[in-house]
Amino acid sequence: MILISDSGSTKTDWVVLDVAADVKPQVLRTQGLNPIHMTERQMEQILRAELLPQLGDKASKIDAVYFYGAGVRADMEAKMEGVLRSAIFNSTPDDKKVMACSDLLGAARALCGKTEGIACILGTGANSCLYDGVSIVANTPAMGYVLGDEGSGAVLGRLFLNALFKGRLTAEMREEFCAWANTSLSDVIDRVYRQPMANRWLASLAPFIHEHLADEQVRRLVVGNFVAFFHNNVDAYERKDLAVSAIGSIAWHFRECLEEAAQTCGYRVGKVLKTPIDGLAAYHLETLKG
Repeated sequence: MILISDSGSTKTDWVVLDVAADVKPQVLRTQGLNPIHMTERQMEQILRAELLPQLGDKASKIDAVYFYGAGVRADMEAKMEGVLRSAIFNSTPDDKKVMACSDLLGAARALCGKTEGIACILGTGANSCLYDGVSIVANTPAMGYVLGDEGSGAVLGRLFLNALFKGRLTAEMREEFCAWANTSLSDVIDRVYRQPMANRWLASLAPFIHEHLADEQVRRLVVGNFVAFFHNNVDAYERKDLAVSAIGSIAWHFRECLEEAAQTCGYRVGKVLKTPIDGLAAYHLETLKG
């Protein structure tokens, strides 16, 4: 029996796979676990309080844990693996396999399996990599929503607000948005520059933007965000022969715009998933069977 996870800073999705039995995978959820922002003790407490009770008797039958998460850089892998061993197995048994990897590798495995491809994360933030079917061989630094993150929800929100309040979108849309978000220009400035987690707030504007894709200016803004993503991140791999696959809410809900941008830039879109957990389950099940 194996345990697989996809973790962000807000939530972690877990799936329990019983390789020996033909039963439906069990899906669980806990708080997010991020080794950059959390201590070992904090993460262990979350696992013991939230994960173990859901696992119940199955906890003792887990043979391997594959953890994919935001913040799991190379220098954080050992820290995360130690937390998982301590909390789930209450020890460091040699016969139990524990592996902690980046969310980007998780996205690549979920999207491409064991096939070469370009894998991307397009959610609140954005990232991409060139994947050889086993590991990441190249990665363009995302650099966050201030310096980069083209294609992300945060940048989309920033571009939309810029166009809205600088008059490149209609006054009617500005009025509608301010009522929808219960906000004003001064509130926007305060929310972005003085309040925490501005990137999440900017990305939270995506539903309003999606509702107004019929407006040509809004659609151009969305497509342009993706075009910037391809030019600034994906072009560096010099592999237009490969499909570009993507995971995340922005890729999922704006897929038509993503495909239009890809065609403009000379790429083709492969698989698009909202979340990676099912793809990761399929990848590890295939790996274990053979």
